[in-house]
Amino acid sequence: MRPFFCAATVGLLCAVVVPAEIKPAVVYDVGSKFDKSFNEGVYNGAERFTEETGIAYAEFQISTEAQREQALRNFARRGYSPIIGVGFSQAPAVDKVAAEYPETSFSIIDMVVDRPNVQSIVFKEHEGSFLVGMIAAMASETGTVGFVGGMDIPLIRRFACGYEQGVRHVDPDATIYQNMTGTTPTAWTDPVKGAELAKSQFDRGADVVFAAAGATGLGVLQAAADGGKLSIGVDSNQNYLHPGSVLTSMLKRVDVAAYDVYMSAMDGTWEPGVRVLGLAENGVGWALDEHNESLISAETAERVEAARAAIIAGALPVHDYMATNSCP
Repeated sequence: MRPFFCAATVGLLCAVVVPAEIKPAVVYDVGSKFDKSFNEGVYNGAERFTEETGIAYAEFQISTEAQREQALRNFARRGYSPIIGVGFSQAPAVDKVAAEYPETSFSIIDMVVDRPNVQSIVFKEHEGSFLVGMIAAMASETGTVGFVGGMDIPLIRRFACGYEQGVRHVDPDATIYQNMTGTTPTAWTDPVKGAELAKSQFDRGADVVFAAAGATGLGVLQAAADGGKLSIGVDSNQNYLHPGSVLTSMLKRVDVAAYDVYMSAMDGTWEPGVRVLGLAENGVGWALDEHNESLISAETAERVEAARAAIIAGALPVHDYMATNSCP
C-alpha cells in the first residue's frame, strides 16, 4: 500500500491508503485457457480480479515450449507485474526471467522457484484426492475404481496416491486401476486417449474413474457419461459437464491463488516465498452442488467431512507421494 496525507478539519494529518498501480499478466500452461480445468481456473481467478477492481490483465497462451520464456520476458520488459506463470513446466523460464528482472514480481503455480522476487504457490493435492477417493469407494458397486493421470510426473502421482489412500480408507480390499496418459506435455491435451484409457478401466470392472489430466480428462468424463458410469473431475468444478455422471470434482483452487496474487499486489501485501494450500487453507476440496447432489448421500457427505476435519487436525495423516516418491 502507498499512504498519503490529507489535512483534516481539526488541523491534523490523516493517513489514507491508496492501492498500488499494477499491470498484472498471466502466461497459461499448455492447452487452451478454456480447458474447463487447470488453465480455466486461473482464468476465472484473473477475471474475478478484473470484475472487482476494473484493472485489466494481459495474458498469453503458449503453443510451444520456447514461448514460455519469450512470453514472460516480453511481459516483464513491458512493465507488467505481477506476472503469473501457470504450471510446473514454467519453472525454468520463471527462474531465468526473474533473475533478469529483479524489480518485477513473479508468481508461479505448482512449482517452487527460489528467487527473492518470486512467489511459489503449491497445493496439497493428496489431501483433496483422499476425500474424492473415499467418495469413489462409497459410490462403487463393483469394488473397483480407476484413475487416469495426465503427464507421468511426481505431481500427478501425488493425486493418484492420495486417491488410493482414500479409497482404501473406505474399502481396504478395493481394486484400483491406474493409467498415465503420457510422458510429454501433450498428455494434458489428448481427450481421445483419456477416453480410451477410461473405457479400458470400465471394461475391466471399474465403475468410477478419477481424471487428473487437464483437458485429457474431458475424454474420461465423456466416456463415463456414454457408458453409464461415474467420473470424478479435477481442478475446477466439472460437475456441470455431465450432470448425474460426474460424481464430484477434486477442487484445486488455482482460481483463488491467481486472484490473491493480484489482490495482494494491489494492496501491497504480496510477498515472495512459498505458499502451501491444503484443506486447512481451503486450497483443495471436493465439489457438491445441484449437478451431483443426487449422487452424494447425506451419510457420504457426513463421513467425508469428518475425514476432512480429521486431516486438518492431524488425526488422519495422508501420505504425500512427493515426500518419498512412493505410495504406501
